[in-house]
Amino acid sequence: MKVYENFLTEKEEESLMLEIEPQIKRIRYQDTHWDDAIHGYRETERKVWNSVNQEILKKVRDISFAPGTPQIDFTHILDIKKDGYIKPHIDAVRFCGRIIAGLCLLSPCVMRLVLEKDKGKYADILLNRRALYVMKDRARYEYTHEVLAAEKSYFKGNIVPRDRRVSVICRNQPK
Repeated sequence: MKVYENFLTEKEEESLMLEIEPQIKRIRYQDTHWDDAIHGYRETERKVWNSVNQEILKKVRDISFAPGTPQIDFTHILDIKKDGYIKPHIDAVRFCGRIIAGLCLLSPCVMRLVLEKDKGKYADILLNRRALYVMKDRARYEYTHEVLAAEKSYFKGNIVPRDRRVSVICRNQPK
């Protein structure tokens, strides 16, 4: 797992949200996901972006995927409300390959990775607003990952205030 702090500028974050908001605001927040992993969320996918945002996503893809890596054309947009959270899970391999790259918009959060075979081994990772995180290989398939709920959102003993959080996620093709 790799985190790139301040990957986006404020202006880039604003540009992405200006394009995302009209599409996502028509979708109601859901209490539970089909696999019960996400609570208080709405999601969509987007293939076509304006030229400014297309360049931002190209920058994400260039740093996250090796040349020639087949990628999913649609970008996944996940909007989690202030009191929403993601429970521990390992992503279904049928939806994406070995790499996901996510931009954190609007709010920081704490992501916890827990070794599936030994639940006592875990790492809390601070994902600040405008950061890019790249999860691949072992982090994707040997560890569960979750986004801690607001009341559990601590990093190194300090509370990480949560608000609405939008993730823009690029993925590679499943094998």
